[in-house]
Amino acid sequence: MKTVRVVAAVIKAVNKDGKPIIFATQRGYGEFKNGWEFPGGKIEPGETPQQALKREIKEELDTEIAVGEIIDTIEYDYPAFHLSMDCFWCEVLSGDLVLKEHEAAKWVDKELIDQVDWLPADVTLIDLIRGFLER
Repeated sequence: MKTVRVVAAVIKAVNKDGKPIIFATQRGYGEFKNGWEFPGGKIEPGETPQQALKREIKEELDTEIAVGEIIDTIEYDYPAFHLSMDCFWCEVLSGDLVLKEHEAAKWVDKELIDQVDWLPADVTLIDLIRGFLER
């Protein structure tokens, strides 16, 4: 089975009430159109995962991010391929998170995280980030 290596940004912030939130995007294209995910994309040859993530977020959301600690590497078998996804904590440095490739986006808090129709690989990440949202 073909392995696809990707990176994903769990962009964190706090809302006006000081509560932690994360940024979720809805795919606007492809096999998984309309599914919700953490933004990111494929790692190009010669790139580190961190470089790939910065490039992808700039391309997809017109935003510069700071890439922090790795949360986990998710290994997930879809029917047609194996996904290996390095997931990192990120924060916005500059830009307004402009949707260039996604159908929609929203900031999610601890009350909303389980109401999002996450793509299967991204679901496995939810328990790992729940602790941040429950602070």
